Amino acid sequence: MDMYNEDDKRIVLCGANAYEQKYYFNEKFNGIPESIKEELHIICVLFTEEVGGVFTIVFEEDGSVSFDTDAYEEDVLYDEISSGLLIREIRMQRQELLESLSLFYRVFILHETFEEASQSI
Repeated sequence: MDMYNEDDKRIVLCGANAYEQKYYFNEKFNGIPESIKEELHIICVLFTEEVGGVFTIVFEEDGSVSFDTDAYEEDVLYDEISSGLLIREIRMQRQELLESLSLFYRVFILHETFEEASQSI
């Protein structure tokens, strides 16, 4: 998995690949507490175990957190419907985690003040 997406200025935080059975965490974000890293690991691996394909959590240019999922074209086992449902479920159940990650990114990577960053979340 590439750390940077060539098409835009998004940065991959972490991801899992069902085909290679691998998990990736971007070392640029080693400042994130271990408990959150573990939670991200679990989210990514469980997603690919349930749905298949490749799942990544990325920071958008503005600091918001997005999910990307993709599958090989010939992968008939990849479940696109479950993918969308699971992403919606993660967003609802992990809203506080996602807001905290966005705040972390805006303060430590984009160098916004805490006040600036927390106003737009």
